Amino acid sequence: MLVVLFGLSLQGFSLDFTDPGRLGDIDSHAAALVEHMSDAQALAQTFMLGWVGATPSPLILDWIRDRHIGGIKIFGWNTEDTTKLAETVGALQAEALRGPFHIPLLVATDQEGGWIRHVKGATSETPGNMAIGASGRPMDAYWSGYYIGRELAVLGINMNFAPTVDVYTNRDSVIIGPRAFGADPARVGILGTAFMKGQHAAGIIATAKHYPGHGDTNLDSHGVLPRIDASFEQLWERELIPYRLLTKEGLTAVMSGHLAFPNTRAGLTPASLSSWFLQDLLRGTLGFKGIIITDDLMMNSATMSAGSLSQAAKEALLAGNDIIMLSKTPRLYDPIWTRLVDAMDQEPRFRERVRDAARRVLGIKLTYLRGEQAVPWIPDLKKVASNLPDPEGTAFFLNLAARSATVVKGAMETPVVQELSPGKPQEPDKGRRGTAVFPLSPEKAGKVLLAGQYEDFFTVGKKAYPEASGYWYDPEEGTDLVQYAQKADTIIFCIANADGLPFLQSLQGLRKRVIVLSVLSPVHLDTVPWVDGAVAVYSYARESFIAGFSVLLGRIPPGGTLPFSLNETP
Repeated sequence: MLVVLFGLSLQGFSLDFTDPGRLGDIDSHAAALVEHMSDAQALAQTFMLGWVGATPSPLILDWIRDRHIGGIKIFGWNTEDTTKLAETVGALQAEALRGPFHIPLLVATDQEGGWIRHVKGATSETPGNMAIGASGRPMDAYWSGYYIGRELAVLGINMNFAPTVDVYTNRDSVIIGPRAFGADPARVGILGTAFMKGQHAAGIIATAKHYPGHGDTNLDSHGVLPRIDASFEQLWERELIPYRLLTKEGLTAVMSGHLAFPNTRAGLTPASLSSWFLQDLLRGTLGFKGIIITDDLMMNSATMSAGSLSQAAKEALLAGNDIIMLSKTPRLYDPIWTRLVDAMDQEPRFRERVRDAARRVLGIKLTYLRGEQAVPWIPDLKKVASNLPDPEGTAFFLNLAARSATVVKGAMETPVVQELSPGKPQEPDKGRRGTAVFPLSPEKAGKVLLAGQYEDFFTVGKKAYPEASGYWYDPEEGTDLVQYAQKADTIIFCIANADGLPFLQSLQGLRKRVIVLSVLSPVHLDTVPWVDGAVAVYSYARESFIAGFSVLLGRIPPGGTLPFSLNETP
C-alpha cells in the first residue's frame, strides 16, 4: 500500500503527517524519510536560524523556501507586537509546508519566565524560576511551565528553551542569578522536571539548559569562554543531578553550553563542541534520548574556540549536536553551508552523523508536531487577543508572586492571613528572624521615600503609601539621594543589581528606617546587614511588586524561603 509521509509516497507505511490519528512507529518513519532525502535536505534539518526585525527578512524566507531548513528561533527583537509575530510564524510555516516533504518548522524561543522573556508584547510577565525555588512547590513549577507554554502555543511557537536548570553555585553570576531555581541540585532537578512536564502538557517541546551547567561562573558565555574548574566528581554530584533526573522523566531536548571544564576529559574544548560531554556522558552514561541543540553559535565563546563560525558548526555536529542554532541569518551561500555540504560529500563519518541528527530531529517533529495536543502550525489570529495574557495564568502568577515573597531581614509582629486573588487561603506566617518590622503601615512608616529604578515599583508603591515621594536613582549620574532621604522617616529602597549598592550604602548612618525591596537575586543583601528590614521578590514584574508591598503592609504572609544561603545572616 502506498501512503504519504510528509507528502512523500513510501511503501509499507500508514502515516500521513497531516493525519495525527495514524501515528505508527516514529523511529522507523523518521529513518525512512531520511533515506529518501538528499544530503543537503538532511543537513537543512539541522539548521535553526534567527533574523533581525519584526518581520521576516527575504533571506530567512530564502533559507526556508530554497534550503528547507528545519527550524527558526524567535528572539526579543522579533516580538514587541504579538499579533504580528503570530502572522510571521504562520507565514514562515506556510512556506515550509510547501517544501518537497511538507515538514513543519521547529519554532523556538527563550521564554524562561521572570528575567528572560524573549516573547514580549501581550504575554505574561512572570515571577520566574527563583520565585518558584522560593515557594518550593513542584506544582508552581508545573503550572508556570504550563501557562507559559499555553501562551507560546497561541503564537504557533512549539519549542521553548526552558527550563534553565543551572545550579546557583556562584553568587556573583550576572548571567544566571534569578534564572536558577536555587542552589540545591536535587531541588533544581525536581522543579525543572515539573516545569518540563507543564510545558509538555501545553504541547511545547521543553529544552533543559545550559548543559552541563552555567551556574559556577560569573562570566557571560556570550562574550568569552568561561572556564569552570570543577572535577567530574563535582559535576556529577552538582551540575549533572538535574539532567540525571530530567532524563529519567523523558527530557525531550538539551541545549549545550559554550563552557569549558579543564579538569574533565574534555579539557578546554567547550562542552558544546565536545563529544565526551555530548555523546559519551549525556547519551551514554545518562541515557538521554532526545535532541541536542547548540547555544547560539554566533556567541564569541564558540567561534573563538573553533577558529571560525563554519568550523564551529562542523565541530558542533560531529560532537553530537543535532541542531546548530544561529541568531542571525547567514547569506544563502555562506561558508557555513558550503563547507558542511562539502564535508558531507567528502567525509563519510560526517555524512553519517548529519543524517543521524536529521533522523532525531524528524523523530521529535513526528512525536510533538501532530495530534490533538500539538501546537497549531498556523496560529489562529483571533485567539491571540483573547488568550494573551492567559486569563488563568494571570491569577496563578500573582499568587505565585505572593507565595514566594520572602522576608530576609525583620519579622512580622502578628500572623496575617490574606490572599491576593481567589483561591486557597495561605497559611499564617510563623514569624521571621530579627526585630519585628512588619507590617509597616503608612502611619507607622511616617514620611516615606520610595527609591528605585522601575516604573511599576513607584506605581505600586504609591498605592501602598499614598503620601510617599519618589526618587529615581541613575547609576550613571551623581546622586543627591541623601538630601531627599534626610527629609523622610522611612526609605523603601528597591535594588536589582550591584549598580544600586552605592546608593543604598549611602543611607547607612542616617538614623532613618531603611527597608529594602529586593528584586531578581537577593544576593546583594549580603552586603547591607545594617538595614532595618528586607523583603525579596524575584522579578520586576508588576505582580512581584504587588506581592512585595503587600508583605510590607502585612496584607499577606511572606510564604517564601530563600532558595540559597546568604553568606552573612542579617
